[in-house]
Amino acid sequence: MTTPRRADRKRQPKPAPVASPAPGRQVITDARAIRALAHPLRVAVLEAVRRDGEITATQAAELLGESPGNMSWHLQTLAKYGFVEESGKGRGRARPWRIASGYTGLRTGPQDDETAAAGEALARTFMDRTNAEMQDWWSRRLAYPAKWRNAAFVSDTVRYLTAAELDSLMEEITAVLDRYLDRQDPQARPAGARPVRVHAHGYPLPLTDAGN
Repeated sequence: MTTPRRADRKRQPKPAPVASPAPGRQVITDARAIRALAHPLRVAVLEAVRRDGEITATQAAELLGESPGNMSWHLQTLAKYGFVEESGKGRGRARPWRIASGYTGLRTGPQDDETAAAGEALARTFMDRTNAEMQDWWSRRLAYPAKWRNAAFVSDTVRYLTAAELDSLMEEITAVLDRYLDRQDPQARPAGARPVRVHAHGYPLPLTDAGN
C-alpha cells in the first residue's frame, strides 16, 4: 500500500455558503427512486449512458455481459424514475437511451427511516463499485504511462469541522468538479483527456477518550 499523497496541506479553504443545486442537477430524496438506482447493473448502465451520450439495450448488454432483454428492463426502470429517457430514435431494443438530467446528486438525510435505508443501500452500491475499480486500477496501473501513474492519487486526512462546514466542503468539491462538466461533450475535451474517477467522502469519526 503506498503512502497517501496530497493529504495534509497547511492551507485550508475558507468555508463557503451552501450553494443551491446547479441547473440541470437532479437532487433525489424519494425512497423509491433511490432504491431503483441501488442496483450494481443500473449504476453501471447509467454511467455508460452518461459517458457515451446514448446507448441501446443491445449495446449495454454487450458492454456489461448481460442479455439485451435484461438491460432493456433495467433501462426502463431507470426511465421510470427519471434517470434516463428515450432519445426518440430507433425501436425496440435498438432505441437509444440518454441521460434525462445533466447531473445527479443525492441527499440522504435528514429523512424518514425508509428513505434513509434506501440511501444506505445506494451508498453501499457505489462504495462496492468504487472499491472494485480501485483494486482494478492497482492491478493494471503499470500498463499506464508514468505521467498517469504519477498524477493518480489517494488522499486521506482528518480535519475538525462542524456539520455546516462539512456540508459546505462537499459543495466546494462539487464546484471544482463542475469546472469539467462540459467535457461530457467529446468536442470540449483537450487532447490526451481520459475518463478519471474522482471519489470523495466525508463523515464524522468517533471521539477519542481525550475528546478529540
